[in-house]
Amino acid sequence: MFGYVVPLRGELKVRELDAYQGVYCGLCHTLGRRYGFLPRLLLSYDFAFLAMVLAGPEGSVALERRRCVACPVRGKRVCPARPELDTAADASVILTYWKLRDSVADRSFFRGLPARLLSILLRPAYRNAARLRPDFDRQTVSCLEELRTLEEDESPSLDRTADTFARILAGAAPDTGDTVRDRALGQLLYHVGRWIYLVDAWDDLEEDRAAGRYNPLLLRFPDGPEAHREEVRLTLGHSLNLALSAYHLTDAGPWNGVVLNILCLGLPMVEEAVFTGEWRRRKKENRENKL
Repeated sequence: MFGYVVPLRGELKVRELDAYQGVYCGLCHTLGRRYGFLPRLLLSYDFAFLAMVLAGPEGSVALERRRCVACPVRGKRVCPARPELDTAADASVILTYWKLRDSVADRSFFRGLPARLLSILLRPAYRNAARLRPDFDRQTVSCLEELRTLEEDESPSLDRTADTFARILAGAAPDTGDTVRDRALGQLLYHVGRWIYLVDAWDDLEEDRAAGRYNPLLLRFPDGPEAHREEVRLTLGHSLNLALSAYHLTDAGPWNGVVLNILCLGLPMVEEAVFTGEWRRRKKENRENKL
């Protein structure tokens, strides 16, 4: 959905890269098995991260080769079915559906038409996911409604707006009964969610300014967010430090190395690319290459 939560691949060991690609492809297969073809097109790196941090400390990565549309002949090495992949797939469908509906409400009829059509096509999958994860669905709806109210009131608060999205991601972790682990996971996902929201707000600055759309950074810094770059990066760094501290109280088992790479290297790399404009240039080139 956002695609900011990625590792610094060059720093991964070979077995870590295989494990990461395996869980990403495993999530794609899980989406297909549970919800059909369309949700696989909305696959996000962010939810591959969710699947990894939800993994318990026990076990190992036993990849198996499977064919798919992207690799129909040789196939790819894929992580087989696991409960955390199911949870990540369900959360992905629910959050994607409601973000599409939010985009429909934010835009004119014609500009919102692609999101409207996608949300209609995704509705059967969403209904199944909401039935399986009713608590996460309610949390997502409640937080997005709260965020919409803040937008309508033109709230200049970075904390209040980022908090609403952060609570959505924190709610994706199911209750396991292990108080320490559940609290640590909730804090980890909360601060990663807060970081995602603020990085996305900075990434969208130019578009939101030109279109006159709500962006908390534009209201918080009326003289221009660019003059407060270091202040924004300070709060982003604070969230990453808290996320890392929370992670040290939990354990992703076979994906420990990948998760630590993402938190310590991948997210700072993405943040730097967003603030220098490199990230937007890469996305534009990727879109052009697909045309």
